[in-house]
Amino acid sequence: MAKRVVSIGILIVIIMIGYFQKEELLHFIHAGGPLSIFVSMVLVAICVFFPVIPFPVLAGVIGGVFGITQGAVISLSGAMAGTMGFFFLSRYGFRDYARAKLVKYSKVQEYEALLDRNSFMAILTCRLIPIIPAPVVNIVCGLSRVKWTTFFAASSIGKLPNILILSFAGAAFSDNKWFSIGLYGAYVLIIFFINFVIVYRKMAKESLD
Repeated sequence: MAKRVVSIGILIVIIMIGYFQKEELLHFIHAGGPLSIFVSMVLVAICVFFPVIPFPVLAGVIGGVFGITQGAVISLSGAMAGTMGFFFLSRYGFRDYARAKLVKYSKVQEYEALLDRNSFMAILTCRLIPIIPAPVVNIVCGLSRVKWTTFFAASSIGKLPNILILSFAGAAFSDNKWFSIGLYGAYVLIIFFINFVIVYRKMAKESLD
C-alpha cells in the first residue's frame, strides 16, 4: 500500500509540473546554458509519462538549441530517465493496475512470449520499430522478469536512431525548414512501411495456417 501511495504521489507531481510549468520549462531550454540542460532532461522525462509536448517537437527544439551531438545526449538521457522511472513504477508501484490495463492490447501476449525467448532483441525491436506503443512496452517489461540492465541497454540503443534524426532535423531547422521536415517525414514513412510489411506478412501467414 505504501509503495502505491508513493507512486501515485510521484505521478501527480510529474503531471502537475508538466502541465503547469510547460511554458517556463521551454523558456529555460531556449535560453541555453547549464541550467537549461538539466531542465531539458527533466521535460523530456516528464513527456515519457505525460506528453505535454510532442516528443519530435521537443527533441527538435533541444537539437536546435544545443546542436546535434549534445542535443541527442540530452534527449536520450531525459528519455531514459523517464523510461526507467516508468519501468520501476510499473514493477513496484502499480503491478495490479498495470496488468489490468494490458488486457486491452491483443499483442501483449505475443510480446511477453518474445520477452521470454530473447528479452534484449524483443525490447530493441520494439524500440526501433514501434509496433507496440512505448508506454505498453515499459509496462510489460516492468511486470516481467526482465532485468533492468537489459531493459536499459536495449531501450537506449533502440531510442538512439530516432533521437539522432530529430536532433539533426532540429539543428538544421533554422537554416532549412523543409529539409528538416522532409528528413523526419521520410523516417516516419520508412518506419510505417516496415510496420506495414510486418503486419502484412503476419496476416498472410495466419491466412495460410
